[in-house]
Amino acid sequence: MLFVFVIYDLFSCTAKDKVPHCEPRTFKGQRGDMAECLAARLTAQEEQIRLLTGEICALREGLSRGLVVVGDAAASPVLESLRAENEKLRYRLLHLRRGLQAELELEEAKGTRQQGAKCVKAPQKTTTTTTTTNSSSKNCNSKEKQTNKRPDSNDKAAAPELKSGEKNKEKKKQDKAQGNSGVKELKPWPTYISDRLSLYEELKRENDALLAKKATNGKPITVELPDGRKVAGKAWVTTPYQCACDISQGLADNAVISRVNGELWDLDRPLEQDCSLEILRFDDEDAQAVYWHSSAHILGEAMERFFGGCLCYGPPIENGFYYDMFLDGEKGVSSTEFGDLETLCKTVMKEKQPFERLEISKETLLRMFKYNKFKCRILNEKVTTPTTTVYRCGPLIDLCRGPHVRHTGKIKAMRIYKNSSTYWEGRSDMETLQRIYGISFPDSKMLKEWEHFQEEAKNRDHRKIGKDQELFFFHDLSPGSCFFMPRGAYIYNTLAEFIRGEYWRRGFQEVASPNIYNSKLWETSGHWQHYSENMFSFPVEDDVFALKPMNCPGHCLMFSHRPRSWRELPLRLADFGVLHRNELSGTLTGLTRVRRFQQDDAHIFCTMDQIESEMKGCLDFLRCVYDVFGFSFQLHLSTRPEKYLGDIAVWNQAEKQLENSLNEFGEPWKLNPGDGAFYGPKIDIKIKDAIGRYHQCATIQLDFQLPIRFNLTFVGKDGDDRVRPVIIHRAILGSVERMIAILTENYAGKWPLWLSPRQVMLVPVNPSCEDYAKSVCKLFTEAGFMADADLDSSCLLNKKIRNAQLAQYNFILGEEVYYPIYALIGHTVGRRAFSPPSLLLQVSPAITFNVYFKLSGCQTSDKHHTTVIVVAINIKEHNIQTPPNVGKQLSVKFAVI
Repeated sequence: MLFVFVIYDLFSCTAKDKVPHCEPRTFKGQRGDMAECLAARLTAQEEQIRLLTGEICALREGLSRGLVVVGDAAASPVLESLRAENEKLRYRLLHLRRGLQAELELEEAKGTRQQGAKCVKAPQKTTTTTTTTNSSSKNCNSKEKQTNKRPDSNDKAAAPELKSGEKNKEKKKQDKAQGNSGVKELKPWPTYISDRLSLYEELKRENDALLAKKATNGKPITVELPDGRKVAGKAWVTTPYQCACDISQGLADNAVISRVNGELWDLDRPLEQDCSLEILRFDDEDAQAVYWHSSAHILGEAMERFFGGCLCYGPPIENGFYYDMFLDGEKGVSSTEFGDLETLCKTVMKEKQPFERLEISKETLLRMFKYNKFKCRILNEKVTTPTTTVYRCGPLIDLCRGPHVRHTGKIKAMRIYKNSSTYWEGRSDMETLQRIYGISFPDSKMLKEWEHFQEEAKNRDHRKIGKDQELFFFHDLSPGSCFFMPRGAYIYNTLAEFIRGEYWRRGFQEVASPNIYNSKLWETSGHWQHYSENMFSFPVEDDVFALKPMNCPGHCLMFSHRPRSWRELPLRLADFGVLHRNELSGTLTGLTRVRRFQQDDAHIFCTMDQIESEMKGCLDFLRCVYDVFGFSFQLHLSTRPEKYLGDIAVWNQAEKQLENSLNEFGEPWKLNPGDGAFYGPKIDIKIKDAIGRYHQCATIQLDFQLPIRFNLTFVGKDGDDRVRPVIIHRAILGSVERMIAILTENYAGKWPLWLSPRQVMLVPVNPSCEDYAKSVCKLFTEAGFMADADLDSSCLLNKKIRNAQLAQYNFILGEEVYYPIYALIGHTVGRRAFSPPSLLLQVSPAITFNVYFKLSGCQTSDKHHTTVIVVAINIKEHNIQTPPNVGKQLSVKFAVI
């Protein structure tokens, strides 16, 4: 068969479509400027190119079906018509270019200012699938440039002189019409964009034809709304957005995504069968994730157009989103480029590019993304189905499961705020990627609130406060391992002692276990197969040993070292052992991501029947600790995943007991179906700090598999010596290091008295009082307080007081009693004299002190006056043992001149 090649210009179109006509040398008309006229012409020509592409594709399909053979190819009426129309358009385009060139020369002769020139060419997104193109359409000629000009009063065709504000408005219109928007991006775009679009458009036409056929044969369906109402629809025609419009236009306008039969669903994706329907707005967690995922695609489009690299992953995260990109050579991303990227993102948002979903075969996708080795890896390694989905917005086409918002215009406010380097799949032996972080919201007010929140979080950064208060530091010679200085160690040890005090009350037995184990232990537990890359291992003689990253395997050895009876259960073992995990150096972040840390780790060995009561005890323990810190928290029950191990009856029984314990606990909780670990269900706990951030610290996790791996058994009531225990993994603080970071930021460095590393500051008025101040300071220290005396004679009294305030001392004792900064009674008092007040203060987590300040013995003379302050501290018992370092009554008398 003879293949017919159609050669046409990039500006070719069919003559049957009328093109708006513009005189190239005049400014007459209702719109009054040449730029708008040219824009209208180019817009019409782009539409005609699209129509021509469709006709060519139809012609090629005709050729492939044998409709045109060698004998009649030359006489094909369609082909001849296309050639004739191409010739006519070329003539008209040439005439237009000559007119523009003449206009340019005339303006230059008059000495008018040139506003800019632009090569007349079609946008890259309108590429077609024809076999060859006219080479003349690929190059920009000087005659093809166009210039924006202000009207000349001497030109009869010119419009009247415009006012200053109108001139700026008209200039913006002209710049927009000609693409001179000031947005920085690659020109031309990377070639892979046009290749990718060409293949996508071909596949999209086939898919649209298939959907149209399904819509024609669509059956009536019933859509059930959350309030129980049922509305009628048609399969493959009715969309969630249409249903939302029928309910309320306000709901439809504010909708982010829908949920169909429990599955997130694009608002413009037709419904396929009878279903339940929910319309989700931004205040929904799932909707926020979709919103930020769509925002990541906008960022990805901007990154392709700005950097031209290869996109990798671009997921939503807890607060925002990021996108990874591979750049050739040693290229990186600078924060100075954030502004240009944001401007490009805003341009994409204004264009309201629709998000289109398309399911494509894996083989075709490998062809579409052949330029991107990372996408090919994902397809080859992660995609196990014959087909998968891509989403398009504008020129961006990306592998994505979706769903997404309706169009890019739904993203109203966006900020790019951070960048970093990372590795592909987090592996240091793979390629280095550039990661850019962003955040977006449905309105600018929410963005401003977020920016204020970020500024507050920056001021509360535990790394800054830890340095300023001399609590801890890090050193390059031991990355990821914190150096706690004396005041930081005081906080560390106080937290540990607080938990230890609760251990005795709640029946836990503290143990100490080794730090180093033979690799055989980790092979038994399964960590060696799945976690060895995150462990510090090293050869010892002929064996391989490793530092422990968790305590549970060691506790299993403790349980199994001798026969156990049902009478010993539940056995609660607690351990503050030091743990090490080989985190990548690039991920280490202050105290929140470290290599060396300690946990308030405990493991409860119990029977199946004891799970519910033990869970209640763990939840009560959790509430007791978090109430002291002032944290509120969220509870989530995560149940059996699809790939679980063990007997389903055991799972069902355990999940039922967890549910009962949560219900009796009395706090609200949510169900996360299928989110449990493969070895057992769990309760996830997130605490909320003072500025509204959530942190996951506590863990309550059931484990059915570790007892099997270590062959743990006990003798049951019936004498059976092969009964398996259940293990409950439990931590309240989690990592002590991480909890200190959270507490530092929660309190903003203003520590409560019981935890404060700076509780009392003694301020003598003059050097003659220093010895007495030392003796008083000693009394406070012996009573268990962190007390200091400022003996710097070079500082004036007010300076000393101010220094103590900035250092966040809880009490400053001097000529007056200053209580300047933080009170557990709920407000800041400021500098004042107490004469005589009484404050109820929490000095330890479980002991409340009545602190009385009394001014007495005041006498004055011509030179000085003396104030005697009596501090009496009386302990109010809470039915617990008083800590040994705090006396039941402390009376301190001291004089300050």
